[in-house]
Amino acid sequence: MEHAITIQSDDIELAATLHYPTNQTGAAKADCQRWPLIIICHGFIGSRIGVDRLFVKAAREFSSKGYLVLRFDYGGCGESTGNYGAGGLDVLIEQTRRVIDYATTIDCVDLSRVILVGHSLGGAAAVLTAAKDSRVKTLVLWSAVAHPHNDIVRIVGRSEYEKLSFGGAIDHHGYLLTSRFFDSLAQHQPFEQLRKFNGDVLVIHGTADEIIPVDYAPLYQKMFWLRNEGQCELDLVFQADHTYSTSGSTKELFEKTSNWLSFIQKRKNDWNDWTI
Repeated sequence: MEHAITIQSDDIELAATLHYPTNQTGAAKADCQRWPLIIICHGFIGSRIGVDRLFVKAAREFSSKGYLVLRFDYGGCGESTGNYGAGGLDVLIEQTRRVIDYATTIDCVDLSRVILVGHSLGGAAAVLTAAKDSRVKTLVLWSAVAHPHNDIVRIVGRSEYEKLSFGGAIDHHGYLLTSRFFDSLAQHQPFEQLRKFNGDVLVIHGTADEIIPVDYAPLYQKMFWLRNEGQCELDLVFQADHTYSTSGSTKELFEKTSNWLSFIQKRKNDWNDWTI
């Protein structure tokens, strides 16, 4: 069962889709259990649909395994209102927190199992949100940006970026990216903030990613392992590109994510069975 909803974030209306858990026949479960929640954060100038419908497929896959899944468009993307390029990472973080506000008020959500899945720049936004918001318990990073300013400048093109005047904007695929947008990217460093998050993390990256370097994945794992609490696992999808565009890559991405989420929940349940 899927519902189109709208979530308010200041004066921006965020378009979103909520996927309720389903049983094996695809019918919505009638009984109110405590469902784990997955929120999907899309990447740079993306949408809640994703390239080749990646996030639609992901949401339906995870909901079939008992998760309540919410995918949404950041302001100025997809069907949301606003101007994406007018803000920056600070705006993405704030909008992600407003989505968490909405999702955690839904009946039947297990507040101990709030999971952010972030892809590309959405991965960086997810890390930075989790560092500020203790309601996030688990992180899953798919091909995550590690150096927001440098990575987005490389995608936009350094020659185009160097033409940007103070108060001006770059037209990138119809999105007007302002100087404030780039300034905000420079002010937020995921590697510096991630130690504030003490939950478990899964880092996945495709080895054939030509957009965001696969080398970021082991760096993320190393930085997460330097924390006092929380574990981090790294998994690679061989020959996968940035958007896991082949059916085999998509299937492997979903399987690795689902298996890991099941593993950490089983580990938690096993530890809860111990008494001292």
